[in-house]
Amino acid sequence: MTDRVEAKRAIRKAFDGAAESYDNAASVQREICGHLAHLATSHGLRETGGLLLDAGCGTGFGLTCLGEHAPAATRIALDFAPAMLRRLPAGPGVVALCADLEAMPLPDASIDAVWSSLALQWSTPERAFTEIARVLKPGGRTWVASLGPGTFEELRRAFGCVDKARHVIDFHAPGAWTAAASTAGLRVRELREKRCHAWNRSLRGLLNDIRAIGAHSLGDSPRKPLLRQQWRVLEASYEGYRQADGLLPATYDVILLALEKP
Repeated sequence: MTDRVEAKRAIRKAFDGAAESYDNAASVQREICGHLAHLATSHGLRETGGLLLDAGCGTGFGLTCLGEHAPAATRIALDFAPAMLRRLPAGPGVVALCADLEAMPLPDASIDAVWSSLALQWSTPERAFTEIARVLKPGGRTWVASLGPGTFEELRRAFGCVDKARHVIDFHAPGAWTAAASTAGLRVRELREKRCHAWNRSLRGLLNDIRAIGAHSLGDSPRKPLLRQQWRVLEASYEGYRQADGLLPATYDVILLALEKP
């Protein structure tokens, strides 16, 4: 089994296991979805009809947003975690599809528009955009929210005081996403960058929230659990980020893209 297949299996397992806890812990994900909706409405979302693909739909929060802004479209809810799809909101105009967004079982040029909020960062940019370009009709639009290299920067620095292991994955920079989109034949209409934050009173609470949304498969695997002394060093390092209101942050470096297939 290749490393890529093993990594995908681990990611799928993590999100399957997080399906029940996801909605209660996904406040930042909902905030980012709102930012993506603002971008998308500036680039044709309200005029979208036909087939509108939500690539990496999770439990379906974005589907509700799409139903409000593009009521004429039939929404395809695609995710590769079956447990996430089982929690989709009931209602007409939604078709569930369990599949990998890097290998979608959809015909060429069959989709009118693609929306993807916080899913592509778990994929290879070149593979994801090549597949999106393949299924998108000429003139079709794509709106993407992904994560950049500043994501979880506090965790990365704090873990650096503990050991040399890679506890947080290296997310791709904006230039890597725009280059991959262009190579795939997609025109970049707009790029926006935002910083969003999760908050908790304790480091353990922050990490539990990350686990609850399925994003805990973050670094090299497998690795040994931290020893008690290592955990104390980690907590002490993270204390430097505590805010005046007593809360600790976890940064989400958000990349927002509006794309079009010529």
